Amino acid sequence: MFTEEQEEFRSVLAGFFGNKSPESEVRRLMETHDGYDASLWHQMGESLGLQGLAIPEEFGGSGFTLFEVNLVLEEMGKVLVCAPYFSTVVLAANVLLQCADQSAKQSYLPGIATGETTATLAFTDDTGRWDADGISATARESEAGWSINGISSFVLDGHTAQLVLVAARTATGVSLFAVPAGAEGMTRTLLSTLDLTRKQARLEFRDTPATLIGTEGQGWPVLEKVLDLAVVGLAAEQVGGAQRVLEMAVQYAKDRIQYGRPIGSFQSVKHKCSDMLLEVESARSAAYYGAWCTSEMVDELPEVAALSKAYCSETYLNAATDNIQIHGGIGFTWEHPAHLYFRRAKSSELLFGNPTRWRELFAERIGL
Repeated sequence: MFTEEQEEFRSVLAGFFGNKSPESEVRRLMETHDGYDASLWHQMGESLGLQGLAIPEEFGGSGFTLFEVNLVLEEMGKVLVCAPYFSTVVLAANVLLQCADQSAKQSYLPGIATGETTATLAFTDDTGRWDADGISATARESEAGWSINGISSFVLDGHTAQLVLVAARTATGVSLFAVPAGAEGMTRTLLSTLDLTRKQARLEFRDTPATLIGTEGQGWPVLEKVLDLAVVGLAAEQVGGAQRVLEMAVQYAKDRIQYGRPIGSFQSVKHKCSDMLLEVESARSAAYYGAWCTSEMVDELPEVAALSKAYCSETYLNAATDNIQIHGGIGFTWEHPAHLYFRRAKSSELLFGNPTRWRELFAERIGL
């Protein structure tokens, strides 16, 4: 399925992230306020060019596709890399790329491509609805320009992002705006969340100056497309995490001796590992097909995105849960990494909507 260059790229990524994100570093960073290492972030941009993979060359990127971005996400998911990559590259950059606003692209994409700018998308409010009804922030235009009022919550890396793209309602509908860090009237509060490796924030806007991106009232079609791209990227990350917990479970089943033999020889454990393998491989197929759809922007992307999100979310959570059960008592302890993957799996399952919502969207999109 992969070209020789893509296989080499995966190998480089695995070595890089494996070296830069051991469990000890993940635990250190998840306890910090920022939640990531700035030097690693700049290394990802300057040495490997990961932030600019899918950004066109005219805006400072490499001109590859989202397929390569999904390969990065899969490898990051395997070792729980703490970095604002998803918020910056998958959310913010895609919003800019999907908007027909050349000025905004010229202004913001070069900084994202080099790693100089971290960015995010502020979308839903405190209700956590990942559809148009979840957008309650409002924007109005005056002689001084646009200003935003309201709340955006569950904003990935929203407490540190240097650029915040905000979805807000105007008189003509949902519109998109750019707000720089430190803008007057914007308050950013770090949220207490289940997954400590992926920070989220609540943003409050009080007459906050903003710059309109794209066409007023035409923000929702852009956001709907970006959400489809985002859940496919999330599926790739989930597959990476599911693969790692599968490997952890199988290795422990080989090493743990009970009653004079490895616990993997017991039928119940053996069957659980087999079921995990089947689900992970099926999820991998869904995620890879979704990644191909994003790279080619085929018409069936909305249906495939919905299916990938629903299936990969459940697979990762099931695998993370089974991994803990196979490890037994030690798997429940704070000292063991199994709970870190479980937290990421549960948080990712709910991010952008739970599997039930995406199955409903799938049914709608195929006309049921």
